[in-house]
Amino acid sequence: MPVADMTRPAPIFRLLALLALLCRVGVASAAGPPVLRIAVASNFAGPARELAARFEAKQGVRVLLAFGSTGKHAAQIEHGAPFALFLAADAERPRRLEASGRAVAGTRATYALGRLVLWSPEPGRVDATGEVLARGEFERLAIANPRLAPYGRAAREALEALGLWERLAPRTVRGENIAQAHQFVESGNAELGLVAASQVLRPGREAPGSSWEVPARLHGPIEQQAVLLEDTPAARAFLAFLLGEEAGEIIQRWGYGRR
Repeated sequence: MPVADMTRPAPIFRLLALLALLCRVGVASAAGPPVLRIAVASNFAGPARELAARFEAKQGVRVLLAFGSTGKHAAQIEHGAPFALFLAADAERPRRLEASGRAVAGTRATYALGRLVLWSPEPGRVDATGEVLARGEFERLAIANPRLAPYGRAAREALEALGLWERLAPRTVRGENIAQAHQFVESGNAELGLVAASQVLRPGREAPGSSWEVPARLHGPIEQQAVLLEDTPAARAFLAFLLGEEAGEIIQRWGYGRR
């Protein structure tokens, strides 16, 4: 009877060894760094990207940011969207999510105070006191949808306080969120826009065009709150970072107030 050569693996053993190696490689590549999914109000896109990059470098956590209107994000979260953290443009939606049990109780915190600005990309078009609104020398005024976006609600409140809402409402073009409102002005579809200061006052560069910061007394506070949706170490670490001194300096450079 012939004797098998045990110094050379049979084809079946080579195949099994190869499959085992592929499985180990697949598990290693699938593991990777932990992923943190965050829903972010569109006005906070710029600072959020900078903060996420800093956090990733420090913690080795991959951060995925989803930008959109606070109202739409809140609706998605209510229907089970898989976010671990919500950076809203107001305090109302995080409070509602906490009350409904969709957010982790006791984790709501204010991370930024928004500022509203009347802006035009055309130099000299917006005067130092915002009188251009009363003069009405424009065709279109872009704002965010007051029903969906806190900056849109603040824009309406400011126009009402100035006694201009009824007159100017027919001229408004309303973006789904403040990013779209800003885009309307930037693209020339509206001459003026009531937008977030962070969209105009970019760190390291002079503000383009002309602008007027709307006095805070003309509208309710734009208190932007964050809340945990999943109680994980990565989410808690990001929230602590967001509320810390390093993040606070970044947030203020982007034109926000800070408590």
